[in-house]
Amino acid sequence: METARIEEVVGDFVHLKKRGTSLIGNCPFHGEKTPSFHVSVTKGIYKCFGCGKGGDSVRFIMDHEKYSYPEALKFLANKYNIEVEEAELSPQDAEAQNAKESLYIVSQFASAFFVKQLWETDEGRGIGLSYFKERGFREDILKKFEVGYSPDVWEALTSSATNAGHKLEFLEQTGLSIKNDKGKIYDRFRGRVMFPIHNFTGRVIGFGGRTLKTDKNVPKYVNSPESDIYHKSNVLYGLFHAKKAIRDLDNCYLAEGYADVLSVHQAGVENVVASSGTSLTTEQIKLIGRFTQNVTILFDGDAAGIKASLRGLDMILEEGLNVKIVSFPDGHDPDSYMHHVGAGAFKIYIENNRKDFILYKANVLLKEAGNDPIKRAGIIRDIVESIAKIPDPIKASVFIRECSSLLEIEERILMTELNKMRSAKSKKTFESNNRSGGSSNSSFSGNPAFSGGPPEPLGPPDDLWDDSAGPTGYGEPVVKQDEVQEKEIVRLLLAYGHELVNWDKIDDMYIGSFVMQNLADVEFEDPICKQIIDYYKQEIDNGRLPTANYFIANQDREIADLAITLSTSPYALSENWLNKHLIYVKDETMNLKATILGGIFHLKKKKVDKILMNLLKEIKEEKDGDNQMILMQRYGVIKGVEREISKFLGSVIVK
Repeated sequence: METARIEEVVGDFVHLKKRGTSLIGNCPFHGEKTPSFHVSVTKGIYKCFGCGKGGDSVRFIMDHEKYSYPEALKFLANKYNIEVEEAELSPQDAEAQNAKESLYIVSQFASAFFVKQLWETDEGRGIGLSYFKERGFREDILKKFEVGYSPDVWEALTSSATNAGHKLEFLEQTGLSIKNDKGKIYDRFRGRVMFPIHNFTGRVIGFGGRTLKTDKNVPKYVNSPESDIYHKSNVLYGLFHAKKAIRDLDNCYLAEGYADVLSVHQAGVENVVASSGTSLTTEQIKLIGRFTQNVTILFDGDAAGIKASLRGLDMILEEGLNVKIVSFPDGHDPDSYMHHVGAGAFKIYIENNRKDFILYKANVLLKEAGNDPIKRAGIIRDIVESIAKIPDPIKASVFIRECSSLLEIEERILMTELNKMRSAKSKKTFESNNRSGGSSNSSFSGNPAFSGGPPEPLGPPDDLWDDSAGPTGYGEPVVKQDEVQEKEIVRLLLAYGHELVNWDKIDDMYIGSFVMQNLADVEFEDPICKQIIDYYKQEIDNGRLPTANYFIANQDREIADLAITLSTSPYALSENWLNKHLIYVKDETMNLKATILGGIFHLKKKKVDKILMNLLKEIKEEKDGDNQMILMQRYGVIKGVEREISKFLGSVIVK
């Protein structure tokens, strides 16, 4: 889909920053602290050099949202307001088409039902809407977040949904309806104001319902259970509405509840999300990390609650995010304080009262410890443990210096304690890797020196050498695959195939055709490269020149992955070489003749080397003198070819 700009599609899910000719960000498909996810605007593709995932806009939506190809196309069509012609399905047919899609459909139906009940029924307006207005919420905020009301009736939603053609099984799977031991079906959310929970793309995946009854036996909040579309540890309430503001302002406010998010939005601060009443998870932190490295926690004013929450925030530091704290006076939470002082004063307060997490934690704990030396010693260790979670050593050293003054203890002692903790952690990780045979998630996975096992003896890989060992213990090198050179040819075709040859007075010939003509006698061995080359030849024979985008969007995932990998690079030539250092560095486009011919002749040399090694082996094994002479003559001819190729490449041939 050409309309779908890759930077816009990916940018809805990942905070991208410009680097060279690419945009980079933290990969949404695997956990990482250092960005390795690249987006090429000119090529319309993304590539992660950490986990290897890559593709175009459609593939990104398929991978991220777990959509089928038609579903991803439909998603992008909706994003860009492109009308897609498709057969109209009844609710029953739509549900039967895809079970997971049916959960989304029934959740959206429920959300619309609750909204209608709030605004268009006497019970909804008299109870639900009155509650919100008494608390000072504006109508535009309630409508923005699609807040609703569930009637205090046993089967209001269930009956309405089934009458509209939705199946009970999907109502049960989403937790909207419950079946008791006697087989009776009833609504989970009854007599509650409803907060729909949206996923990244704005689809309703679950609900939080707040009771308006004063009965202490009735739980204040009831939330949707886990389902195929709702996993609470992976969701942040309000993120769909907040993601653009978080990215633009490079900061995320993190509150505790649904009402907090609505209140902060009403104060004009849109970069706010909530953990929906659950303990903060690593997955939720990584969600924030896609958009910003700066998190500001909005704490309730309750001292006991603050102390309890402090213990769980170290994992934010572990993910490399910068953490600040805002606490509210007189026992207020963000919701109550906003309505107490008004939107303008609230906004000013949170902007002027942000404190670094480490220093805030130290002040809170020191105040509690008073002059008790034993308690103070425990607090010092607690603070250093938090600092030890920070992966950036420069940040950690800054906090050590500041805490040294605050805790009234020498910086050297704190640094010694910090190093002990880090050393103990490293030792524990190493021992754990040893017991498990090496962690597959390690940055050094696959490298024997770091895998937790004994290092392998240094030497050439077994598959590059023959079985007859020479004096050094290794035989003659026998290259069994020409994968690197074959992939280089494919890369050159994808990058420059459509450009005209501009050397040796060759007119009206594209580089793609030139390469194919010069490699007509070469057989590709790598199966994926061979498929691409065979198709390229076929298209040229039919008078067409295939584009890189064809291979990038190919339905064969192996072909697409190779095309993406060869079309992207984690490196870019810095402009500083010329602008700051006055050093001019050429890139390969400055001399395409050398680039293209170099690729062709390196591959040919590789093929010739293999022929020569096979001939040597045949000469050694041949017992008949005449046949051996014929083989030696052939070897001489091929050796002459190799010399000519090497002469062009500037190689030194040892005679």
